[in-house]
Amino acid sequence: MKAIRRFSVHPVLPEPLRPLSELARNLRWSWHPETRQLFRSADPDGWQAADGDPVRLLGSVAPERLAQLAADRGFLRRLAVVSGDLHDYLAEPRWYQEESGSGDLPQAVAYFSPEFGLTGALPQYSGGLGILAGDHLKAASDLGVPLIGVGLLYRHGYFRQSLSRDGWQQEHYPVLDPNELPLQLLREDDGTPVVVALRLPAGRSLRAHVWQARVGRVPLLLLDSDMEDNAQRERDVTDRLYGGGSEHRLLQEMLLGIGGVRALRAYCRLTGHPEPEVFHTNEGHAGFLGLERIRELGDQGLEFASALEAVRAGNVFTTHTPVPAGIDRFDRELVARHFGEDGELAGIATDDLLALGTENYPGGEPGLFNMAVMGLRLAQRANGVSTLHGSVSREMFAGLWPGFDPAEVPITSVTNGVHAATWQAPEVPADAARLPDAGLWELRRTLREQLVQQVRTRLHASWRERGAAQAELGWVDGVFDPDVLTIGFARRVPSYKRLTLMLRDRDRLRDLLLNPDRPVQIVVAGKAHPADDGGKRLIQELVRFADDPRVRHRIVFLPDYGMGMAQKLYPGCDVWLNNPLRPLEACGTSGMKAALNGCLNLSVRDGWWDEWFEPDFGWAIPTADGEAAEDETRRDDIEAAALYELLEDHVAPCFYDRGAGGNGVPERWVEMVRQTLNRLCPKVLAGRMVREYTHRLYAPAARAQRELTPEAARDLAAWKARVRAEWPRVAVDHVEAAGDVGDALEMGSCLALRVRVALGALEPGDVEVQAVAGRVDAADRIAGADAVRVPLKPTGGPDMEGRWLYEGPLALDRTGAFGYTVRVLAAHRQPAAGGAELGLVAAPPEDGPAAGTAAGVLTR
Repeated sequence: MKAIRRFSVHPVLPEPLRPLSELARNLRWSWHPETRQLFRSADPDGWQAADGDPVRLLGSVAPERLAQLAADRGFLRRLAVVSGDLHDYLAEPRWYQEESGSGDLPQAVAYFSPEFGLTGALPQYSGGLGILAGDHLKAASDLGVPLIGVGLLYRHGYFRQSLSRDGWQQEHYPVLDPNELPLQLLREDDGTPVVVALRLPAGRSLRAHVWQARVGRVPLLLLDSDMEDNAQRERDVTDRLYGGGSEHRLLQEMLLGIGGVRALRAYCRLTGHPEPEVFHTNEGHAGFLGLERIRELGDQGLEFASALEAVRAGNVFTTHTPVPAGIDRFDRELVARHFGEDGELAGIATDDLLALGTENYPGGEPGLFNMAVMGLRLAQRANGVSTLHGSVSREMFAGLWPGFDPAEVPITSVTNGVHAATWQAPEVPADAARLPDAGLWELRRTLREQLVQQVRTRLHASWRERGAAQAELGWVDGVFDPDVLTIGFARRVPSYKRLTLMLRDRDRLRDLLLNPDRPVQIVVAGKAHPADDGGKRLIQELVRFADDPRVRHRIVFLPDYGMGMAQKLYPGCDVWLNNPLRPLEACGTSGMKAALNGCLNLSVRDGWWDEWFEPDFGWAIPTADGEAAEDETRRDDIEAAALYELLEDHVAPCFYDRGAGGNGVPERWVEMVRQTLNRLCPKVLAGRMVREYTHRLYAPAARAQRELTPEAARDLAAWKARVRAEWPRVAVDHVEAAGDVGDALEMGSCLALRVRVALGALEPGDVEVQAVAGRVDAADRIAGADAVRVPLKPTGGPDMEGRWLYEGPLALDRTGAFGYTVRVLAAHRQPAAGGAELGLVAAPPEDGPAAGTAAGVLTR
């Protein structure tokens, strides 16, 4: 019989147990072993039934058991210690407080993301973007960074995955009750819930409550549109993560960006938390936050162009995708319909708003509104999430800075990191790298043995869901072996991650799995997006291979991949496999989490592995370049063959070579594990990542935000308008160098450059004239990474024709084919992201010098 209404009845804890409620409501328990152990000891069976969720546990503990615990002096002593530790953690100065003595660091940073992966008890994530956001918040808490997270609360989360009998992915959407989650409503002083409202076309409105999660020291605000004041269409806006059509997604992103800023203002007003000086947009989904901030400044009397400059100063934009298909793009007419006089942000002209997301560059589609393009135009500082991804992003978005080489595009990189306390198994001691060989090898076997039990339990449950009878599943007890080389592969299943590359030569894979002397076993997991039938077919293909009775004890697919499963997979695998199409993996942090547990990486050199790979840490799968890269079938064949060869000739022999010591320990393998723990793990930590964001992006953004007073913003906006209007008249008229460039030149000598430029009505203080020099290729192109930029100085005033003379020395500091050119950039005293800030450059035409020798190639 189905209930007609559902509600939550909260337990009344005896007075001595009241601290348990605070401990359960702060998500620090998800990475604090002592807190989890305390809850487990309160009711071991209930803890398992609650799937390790303290809120669910407290809602199910019998009153009799609560009474026993309230009288248990040993339990109360442990409760006092754990509760006191949380209070100390929340109050004591940490790294950020020590760093902020100079006053340079921001008082607060707002961090917006469409998803947050914090714990399986709060399923608001789909994959790497959300897990990264969760780890960012946790690391910020540990470091004392005054971050405020902002996202959406999805009543159905992402989805739960199961398999049909024939291996096809099936989706299930559980209903999540916020009252049963570690959340609390944000309320006004009179106790009424805070409501955030957005105007929609045709007189409609979108309202949302604000739920608050405590992530250690960091508050996380989640907006929820499922409230009775909304019409059903609006109630469903936050129904599920990455669901619905274009308008549905647009409304989600409006609520996240615009509503998120309003929720943030309400939170700071009610709690006294400092207002953020820096706004960090995690991918383009939250880009509308910049427009809401412009509207706020407009209400304070600042016109659009000036408000835009003020907002850009304090905005940081992080892109997470290396492919245009991964960016949200909306029809311009759809966007226009939801803004302006009949919708949101009525104070902002629709044309001004649309211009921010327009793809008005070669290869762009002007009829689409691009959220990442808007994010970049609204942020003075932007970054990719690995060194390679930064380079890819500069290429991908170079059209926004015409005339500049991709290397000069102002997108830097901060390589992602992972939160060790979340992802490192509790069995791995802090000094694991110092264990003797035998001890380290035994630790690895213990973790592998735990994984074997997990695999059997989950595989049994999966087969039962697929319709198998209990009597059919006796074989599951023989699946996997704790002494066999174990490979893990788990992630989302878009085509570029190549889930089925390992199936390219099935006979060769079977030989690897069934090798009598050096067998391999592989555990695979991952979800395809519900609308991605291609991804579902890949899963089905792998499942059908793994169902084969000949190999099903050596390769398994485990459905419903999530944080809980991941925390068991990473420690138990010996090798973490990653074989995307390079360079389509922005970072890929699953291999980092595996490394924290002494698992070795076997990966294409993409994302983070490209910058940190060393033979001591694992293996790099060679990639097919040149013509082979253009033929996807041939590329897959080549790279699959390279993968098989590595496994057959290097990975498996290293694992099974027990050396001459006679102690059964593979010495080379254990040394690689030791080097991974000792040298690689410090690099992959989220703490390192958050420190980089703090010093390289947050602090400069806060300084720029403080310096850009309303008057300074007006000055900067006016200057940009004047420079843009005058720029067509800026030109390089003549360049000459002392001496003939055909003469023999030696390294260490100098050329004296004299450059005449036309500036129109601009002054030398509005520009910078540069000589750009470096090694050149066969087409006389100066390599961006090799280029040296030398500012030239004006001498005197303009001549009779209004041209200005600039001079300066150019040192010849390298041998070989060397070249130079000159150019004029717009330059303002206001701190900016770099010389490409305005995307304005004047240089000689590439097909020849303008009015003289404007470039030279020196081959000596």
